[in-house]
Amino acid sequence: MANFIVETSARHVHLTRETVDVLFGKGHALTNKKDLSQPGQFACEEKVTVIGPKGALKASILGPERNADQVELSLTDARTIGLAGVPVRESGDVAGSVGCILEGPCGKVEIKEGVIAAKRHIHMTKADAEVFGVKDKDIVEVRIEGTRPLTFGDVVARVSDSYALAMHIDTDEANAAGVSCGAVFGEIVK
Repeated sequence: MANFIVETSARHVHLTRETVDVLFGKGHALTNKKDLSQPGQFACEEKVTVIGPKGALKASILGPERNADQVELSLTDARTIGLAGVPVRESGDVAGSVGCILEGPCGKVEIKEGVIAAKRHIHMTKADAEVFGVKDKDIVEVRIEGTRPLTFGDVVARVSDSYALAMHIDTDEANAAGVSCGAVFGEIVK
């Protein structure tokens, strides 16, 4: 069976144009620091502070701008800053989730919802999906080899020809599997 790269997705935020204006100044353009594996996505030079009831953490911004603010934290990150009840969801599914305060060099924004722990997932094209025998939204198990081999359950297949083949896990999951820098590969377990 074919395998695919597994990438660790550290805490980050997606921002709307309006939020960028408040946090960084009207008309500020996010600066592309590094292109990411998913086409059109990039890590920004700018960072924000995510503030909860018990503390704060710096987070990277991923561009481009979105039509809803979203904060993706590991569950450990959420507990560290006192955010209870952060749901595990697919990116973009923020309705009814937890809120927080975002702070940049020019101001603060309180978001009423938008904080999630991202559900582990595999981005793949339609051709990739055929190879792996899955379709969009299928739930699979993925085996990762390495210093602490681990099989992850409840992994959602996200199929679109706008994606590049890669699995994303958060830092808690990466730590559990002993994943550090460098290429780690996964395989769907049937």
